[in-house]
Amino acid sequence: MNEKTRVTVWNEYIHELENHAIAAIYPRGIHGAIAEFLGQEGDLEITTATLRQEEHGLTEDVLAQTDVLIWWGHRAHDDVQDAVVDRVYRRVLAGMGLIILHSAHFSKIFKKLMGTSCGLRWREVGEKERVWVIEQGHPIAHGLGHYFEIPQTEMYGERFDVPAPDTLVLISWYQGGEVFRSGCCYNRGRGKIFYFAPGHETYPIYYQKEVQQVIKNAVRWAQPTFSLGEALSGGAVPPLEPLG
Repeated sequence: MNEKTRVTVWNEYIHELENHAIAAIYPRGIHGAIAEFLGQEGDLEITTATLRQEEHGLTEDVLAQTDVLIWWGHRAHDDVQDAVVDRVYRRVLAGMGLIILHSAHFSKIFKKLMGTSCGLRWREVGEKERVWVIEQGHPIAHGLGHYFEIPQTEMYGERFDVPAPDTLVLISWYQGGEVFRSGCCYNRGRGKIFYFAPGHETYPIYYQKEVQQVIKNAVRWAQPTFSLGEALSGGAVPPLEPLG
């Protein structure tokens, strides 16, 4: 195993280039903001990749050097090449950790891994979100209190069309009355997946210390504890004991 966990932060990087208000919040892009606070952790090695790079910045070589992939997307889910999605999918099954942020719930890779539409209800009026920690002993909840609040956010509401999480760590309540499963853990093959809902691009959510803490914790939870190899596979095998 490597001394440091190798993290690749992937972002469409479209909103920040086309919308001045969003660029003012995230002048280095959402990926840059996430990479900055993760880069302050001594046990993490951070790189970034974006949609418009060749192969979306997720070449075979890049993924071979990635222990945990963080994914933020919104406007251009359909622009992600299927070959790259399949490449990431195989890597997750082989053991790479995957953290899906906010509107990436509708990304090709998350829908492929979940096997469902991953649809939800939403509303953008800048209301308050209260994030409740319901599994306080889980590694992703380390350093958090019983709850934390995000002053302004986009509402995501149930029903969230995903499989029941293997572990549900966080539930959000919104000022308008909805609730949402906002911190969901899954296992697929040898890989760990965490979906984390907060993070709409028009609010400075990724600068909030509790949000940063969740993402840091999720990286450490999702990192493989073994050398990454091929995905698990089946096939015909001989008996271990005599059958005659």
